[in-house]
Amino acid sequence: MKMTVDFEECLKDSPRFRAALEEVEGDVAELELKLDKLVKLCIVMIDTGKAFCVANKQFMNGIRDLAQYSSNDAVVETSLTKFSDSLQEMINFHTILFDQTQRSIKAQLQNFVKEDLRKFKDAKKQFEKVSEEKENALVKNAQVQRNKQHEVEEATNILTATRKCFRHIALDYVLQINVLQSKRRSEILKSMLSFMYAHLAFFHQGYDLFSELGPYMKDLGAQLDRLVVDAAKEKREMEQKHSTIQQKDFSSDDSKLEYNVDAANGIVMEGYLFKRASNAFKTWNRRWFSIQNNQLVYQKKFKDNPTVVVEDLRLCTVKHCEDIERRFCFEVVSPTKSCMLQADSEKLRQAWIKAVQTSIATAYREKGDESEKLDKKSSPSTGSLDSGNESKDKLLKGESALQRVQCIPGNASCCDCGLADPRWASINLGITLCIECSGIHRSLGVHFSKVRSLTLDTWEPELLKLMCELGNDVINRVY
Repeated sequence: MKMTVDFEECLKDSPRFRAALEEVEGDVAELELKLDKLVKLCIVMIDTGKAFCVANKQFMNGIRDLAQYSSNDAVVETSLTKFSDSLQEMINFHTILFDQTQRSIKAQLQNFVKEDLRKFKDAKKQFEKVSEEKENALVKNAQVQRNKQHEVEEATNILTATRKCFRHIALDYVLQINVLQSKRRSEILKSMLSFMYAHLAFFHQGYDLFSELGPYMKDLGAQLDRLVVDAAKEKREMEQKHSTIQQKDFSSDDSKLEYNVDAANGIVMEGYLFKRASNAFKTWNRRWFSIQNNQLVYQKKFKDNPTVVVEDLRLCTVKHCEDIERRFCFEVVSPTKSCMLQADSEKLRQAWIKAVQTSIATAYREKGDESEKLDKKSSPSTGSLDSGNESKDKLLKGESALQRVQCIPGNASCCDCGLADPRWASINLGITLCIECSGIHRSLGVHFSKVRSLTLDTWEPELLKLMCELGNDVINRVY
């Protein structure tokens, strides 16, 4: 080991020794400044790195949230989940790197500064103290007069003791200097080597991680190329469709005027209509109306539950309204209420009226088919075809229709005046009437009441079934 300060020069306390000490002390002071600065920079780096890991972890959570949101897209969900898991591993590797940096740089160098450099400073203080004492002893020994034998002996003894102590402390100081100069090399190099090995492990782990992820990324890249091609094709098709639609004539600004009674979703027709409120202000509000399941309903928002305007289309009528200021209005009338509606054009109004009328006819037909099936099930299996037709005729005409309707509670007397044995009926209200009240109902108009004779007119099975399901008691309770 090469000694920075020579022990022999220490014993001589020569100017070369003092110059060497001054150089070493200045060097150690500068070393302490450099090490303190390096440790502080290391602390800032570690704190910043940990903050980066926290922010990166939050970013990974955002990727996972996006993956969960894309649960309906298997490719996106799988790739985002796989990438976030891999990047989370990198965050863990980063955390390990910063922990090792804290141990190798911050802790190790701080320990060197606090222990070894402190020992150097303590030894320096002791050396400076004994050096001053030796100088004082030398001056006192030089100043004593030869004729004062007692003072000469005292000064000589003090100088001898001081020199002995100086040599002992000076040798210890030189030893501390030489050990420090050698140790600082090993401490700095060991700390930096540990730091570099931590980086080597970090990048090696990252390389292994992405080596495993590489094939999947390559396959995803190929799949993405195909998706880009498909997206470009879809874009061209949409642009072509867009161009085709743009060339159409939209001057009338009418919506698609089609209704389908056999629609798979049960919606015969749907679209926007203005509806007049039933309050005192008679305000008009635009709502999304639809005809479905033999009902007329509307919604304000898509997620709202539909509001039923007409519960059963068989009990309602529809007519044009030309006696109000607004254009394109029509009215849907049920036994309990009426609903004033407005379309955006005459063409749309005619379409809605036709759709409601068609739905009413369809509802009657469907109910008739059901009643016919019930009649077939209830008839004896041994009955002949002729006998079945004869029984059906009895239900449709004459006294059989009268007896069947009058059997319903309340139907044995007129629904309005209470006269017994009524022979007339309102088929859209489902009530029986005497001849006088039937005349009053006829004067109201067919959009309010459709009157038919129980004995003279022919009755369809569905109308009879409707009359039997309602009756005077039921309707009077409603009104």
